[in-house]
Amino acid sequence: MKLSVVITTKNEAANIAASIHSFDAAVARGDAEVIVVDNASTDDTKKIALELGAAVYDKGPERSAQRNLGWQKSRGEWVIVLDADMIIPPETVEEILSVTQGDAYWIPEVRTGSGFRVKARNFERSFYDGTCVDALRLFRKSVLESTGGYDENLIAGPEDWELDIRVLATGAKCAVLKNHLIHNEKRLTFKKMLEKKAYYTKSFAAYKEKWRGHIAVRRQFSPWYRFVGVFIENGKWKKILRHPILFLGVIFERVAVGLVYLFNKD
Repeated sequence: MKLSVVITTKNEAANIAASIHSFDAAVARGDAEVIVVDNASTDDTKKIALELGAAVYDKGPERSAQRNLGWQKSRGEWVIVLDADMIIPPETVEEILSVTQGDAYWIPEVRTGSGFRVKARNFERSFYDGTCVDALRLFRKSVLESTGGYDENLIAGPEDWELDIRVLATGAKCAVLKNHLIHNEKRLTFKKMLEKKAYYTKSFAAYKEKWRGHIAVRRQFSPWYRFVGVFIENGKWKKILRHPILFLGVIFERVAVGLVYLFNKD
């Protein structure tokens, strides 16, 4: 089998079907399997996943443990790790199944929805592909086995960055896929987005202590890099000149998220 799809869930009945259906054709051909690792959902998440043919497990207390159980149960040569609100377009699935080189991949993200805020968030996200503020999602299973996977002492947020550091330290060949995934954030209001970011701060201190002084960590928490460097490196500043109004929207959200971090860092 080529690909194992690991989807972590908690009360995701509204999203899980669309995520699983992304891989219907690949599963039907025998090229992929879908593994859903739930965390004590009280809605119909697990029922829906089982009806759609996914292997379903239950694990907690956090996403890191769910992901580790998922890839440990996998049978594929490659493992893709997704959140339940992520949908993989057909062209991206086929690109993933055609991968023969490299060891791990970042996947560009496009958020759903309309309006200026969504456009600004997608514009912001386009600067992050393959940087230290991105997160690898597609791995050879052997890479996860050699690194041990996600650090279960880190809760939602920095466990992605932490695994990237260890994967890159092995000398693994990492690249950005050409095609993108769709992040369905239609229900994510500005208020909910800030609450989500505040939750992510809970493991920041432990993560920073573990990798104190590492260049990736310095950049991830550097106001200079997060507000300037990541947007201008490697000629990316040209995109700002083409879309200055969108970039103002990016700065507004960056400032809001920065304030959330400052108020919650202790």
